[in-house]
Amino acid sequence: METFEIFLACVPGLEPVLAEEAAALGLSGPVVTPGGVTVQGGWDAVRRANLCLRGASRVLVRFDTFRAMHLSQLDKRARKVDWASVLRADVPVRVEVSCKRSKIYHQGAAKQRIETAIAEELGAEISAEAEIRVMARIEDNAVTLSLDTSGAPLHRRGHKLAIGKAPLRETLAALFLRQMGYDGAEPVVDPMCGSGTIPIEAAEWAAGLVPGRSRSFAFEQMAGAEPAALEALRGAVPRELPFAFYGYDRDQGAVRSAAQNAERAGVDHLVRFACQPVSELAPPEGPAGIVLVNPPYGARIGKSKLLYALYGSLGQVLKARFRGWRVGVVTSDQGLARATGLPFKAPGPVVPHGPLKIRLYRTGVL
Repeated sequence: METFEIFLACVPGLEPVLAEEAAALGLSGPVVTPGGVTVQGGWDAVRRANLCLRGASRVLVRFDTFRAMHLSQLDKRARKVDWASVLRADVPVRVEVSCKRSKIYHQGAAKQRIETAIAEELGAEISAEAEIRVMARIEDNAVTLSLDTSGAPLHRRGHKLAIGKAPLRETLAALFLRQMGYDGAEPVVDPMCGSGTIPIEAAEWAAGLVPGRSRSFAFEQMAGAEPAALEALRGAVPRELPFAFYGYDRDQGAVRSAAQNAERAGVDHLVRFACQPVSELAPPEGPAGIVLVNPPYGARIGKSKLLYALYGSLGQVLKARFRGWRVGVVTSDQGLARATGLPFKAPGPVVPHGPLKIRLYRTGVL
């Protein structure tokens, strides 16, 4: 079986967390690199990475590398690439090229050579609108060829249609849950749930539902697609759980949208949503678990000064009522985190979230 170097992209700052997940999934030799994690494997690993990783944003396959000092050499060596081992002749392809510190510096000319090699050696159509994307990076005169095996970014699970004003991507929610030590064996409460991303993600994880079960992937149109193996992963039977997941919000519309998202995700029997303010928050019956919340930051919704009272109230309620629980607060403002009065450990790494920089503040057991 052919083995590739597989690059699992993720949000910068959380690469070590994704490496933990890749190791837990059984992917071979995870190594942290800027912007992601590299592993080794064949098409089976590509399939499992796309369908099963909760924290990866994209899965790229690096399938060939060679040196080229000029365009004629690039043309010759691109024609020797075993394109049929990764691409199908009946599926259109688009090519993207970047050049850096190389004697080949004209991206357009390099792109044309690689497109011609694919068209003439494989017989595939070249189209700027094609879903299948071949990426060529020419750096220090070395050409690295990669495939985007995901297509749409992996946070697009395929079942969350309704989103709130400042949504947390599912991939980021999953990585923050893992940072909290979550392994699917305890309940999760989100006091400001918005469209329900955190409790839905936690419930899917606990039930053993693979995140990519409701969507398609680019690799399904590549040479290594095995529909039977793909459907076996998608069709996993959810586990029965002795506890539930909870999401609350003051916005009735957000609660309604969250419930609809949970239903589409197939976890509506596991997640309870209700419209209520933080002051009414109370721990559910059953075992203690995790409170993970992504409150308004001020920079995106309203003004931060008006939020200090909200964060203070949240902290008071959690300290008074959630003894035995662990708490995580995601925010872009360290002052707001401190306003909770919660005994946070050292904050997590800074993570880009749209135009903002956010991080996870977490406690031990209260």
